[in-house]
Amino acid sequence: MNIVVLSGSPRKGGNTDLLVEAFVRGASPRHRVEVVSVHDYAVRPCMGCNACFRRDDHVCCQDDDMAVVYAKLAAADMLVIASPVYFYGLSAQLKAVIDRCHNPVRDSFHIRKTALLLVGAASLPELFDGILAQYRLCLNFFQLKDAGHVLVRKAKEKGDVASMDALEEAFALGASL
Repeated sequence: MNIVVLSGSPRKGGNTDLLVEAFVRGASPRHRVEVVSVHDYAVRPCMGCNACFRRDDHVCCQDDDMAVVYAKLAAADMLVIASPVYFYGLSAQLKAVIDRCHNPVRDSFHIRKTALLLVGAASLPELFDGILAQYRLCLNFFQLKDAGHVLVRKAKEKGDVASMDALEEAFALGASL
């Protein structure tokens, strides 16, 4: 299986990156895994102009790195969304990439499975509720299978996830595929 991990953390080497690395270690013996750290790509937010719907080739009118991300997603069988949680939502960098999938080119993707890796500093029980609601809506709309998720609370400082069971959980999720 070709797995693409969209990693939304702007903080290199932070808790999200550590979760992604553990997931990759678990999944890579049996699958091809590519990590797309969205902070390494210049992707502007969707303008909602719908030009991509009117064009035969569905190319976005914005000339940025999203074309590279589309190509990676087109080659994927599975998508993993990894993000720090800010104000109960995904990082802005990751949200920009996801919003740009409001483009008919997504209909050419072969993605059938998805998973989530989320990490937040708060301990609130409802910390991930908003993201999980959006995730379930996308699963239903695109008829995707949920492969699982790792949800980590109380991880604020770099490396906090290393003192928790989170890295083992992320590795196990990757290995379970």
